[in-house]
Amino acid sequence: MRECSYWLFKSEPSGYSFHDLLNEDNHTAEWDGVRNYAARNYLRDQVKLGDKVFFYHSNIKPPAIVGTAVVVREGYPDFTAWDPISEHPDPKSTLATPIWFMVDIRADDFLPNEVTLTQIKLTVGLENTSLLKRARLSVHPVTREEWTIIIALSKRKQSC
Repeated sequence: MRECSYWLFKSEPSGYSFHDLLNEDNHTAEWDGVRNYAARNYLRDQVKLGDKVFFYHSNIKPPAIVGTAVVVREGYPDFTAWDPISEHPDPKSTLATPIWFMVDIRADDFLPNEVTLTQIKLTVGLENTSLLKRARLSVHPVTREEWTIIIALSKRKQSC
């Protein structure tokens, strides 16, 4: 049996927030609109069913991890690229040759205490986290150790 992996997904709350995810039917939604090849590759090739996700609000003050989610559908073509009136169209991506991929996630819960970017920068054990090394990506791998540290910072009880 495959051990779950851990991820951090970034979203601007003005575009799509953790509250929005919680308001979705069954608290589940597509993670669409990713238009960066490295992030796309994670979604297409590495993010798997059952993986755990930190939901990070970016482009706010302070930016912070606000909740957790779980992957409920593995990578599949991002159909928003084919829709010319979507927020993320890409005419080079087609049904026959999709370029962009997405996954579905289901909200777990808010963290008892948000974990800010400043806290992450100042915490021993998080100095090499992808979020700090490749800040522009919208999808980041998180190690099991980093997950454990961030959960502890949030004061949430560890579930696994």
